[in-house]
Amino acid sequence: MLPEIWQGTDAGGLLVIQDSASYSGRHLLKSFINAALTREEDIHVIGFDVSEDELRNGLKESTTQRLHFHNAFTDPLGWTDHPAFTVRQFNLEEITHLVKQTSHAKAATLVIDSLSWILRHVSPSIVCKTLQQLKKGGAVRTIIGLLHADMHQRGTVGSVCHLATSVITVVPGINGDEAVAKITKRSKSGKVMQDEEIFTIKEDLTIIVQSKSSQTGLKHPHTEEQEADPAANLTFNLRLSDTEREAKEKLALPFVFSKEKKTALLHSGLGSGRILYEPDANDDYDQEDPDDDLDV
Repeated sequence: MLPEIWQGTDAGGLLVIQDSASYSGRHLLKSFINAALTREEDIHVIGFDVSEDELRNGLKESTTQRLHFHNAFTDPLGWTDHPAFTVRQFNLEEITHLVKQTSHAKAATLVIDSLSWILRHVSPSIVCKTLQQLKKGGAVRTIIGLLHADMHQRGTVGSVCHLATSVITVVPGINGDEAVAKITKRSKSGKVMQDEEIFTIKEDLTIIVQSKSSQTGLKHPHTEEQEADPAANLTFNLRLSDTEREAKEKLALPFVFSKEKKTALLHSGLGSGRILYEPDANDDYDQEDPDDDLDV
């Protein structure tokens, strides 16, 4: 699944690359940028985490003329008089203006490096609203965002990933040059597909998938342990034997009507529905004073 996403066969929507301190996703992000440039797409990078020189390092020089870097690394909070780009400019109007200034007629790819910088200084609801507006199309065709998951609360990460068309979570593999990609992909019909693949990134930033993660026998931290049996060490038995279960199934419950009783109730004969009372000899009933037995 990773090669299909990397090759842009499902271009469009929002792709979130989720990493942590144990493994950086920036190398994978640069691989996606390089693949988009090879497809002759216009790339707009809003860079908070690294400088433009560091981002361009390793990319093909013959394709970088279509790469437009918007410098948010130097002054991300706007402390100087003339900041290039700040976190407060992360809205639909500002980004659309930036993209249309330098892009051609076709929609461009927007790369956010990283979403964590913005989420640390802007309300998550505003960030999610802006991403949703950008997803609807217009000046931006595809959004690729790097998210440092261990910097935020789980609810914040979940809200951003819920908007994503695809989420790639990267964790380190067994060997030093390998990594595991845990992929969640949502189709337009709403179908959700998940996969895990072991991959490496070559010097030319191409991706090589080694194998499926399930074939390696690795135990991942998120794997749920086998649930303990709550009735294992009790002094009494909570389970029924086959004989006891059979007897229980044959037992007629008092509030369950049999077929014959249901038929009798539903198809009553003549005279049904009347109550007849015949007083016996012990009843002290006075026809002239029916309330004689009352102490009034």
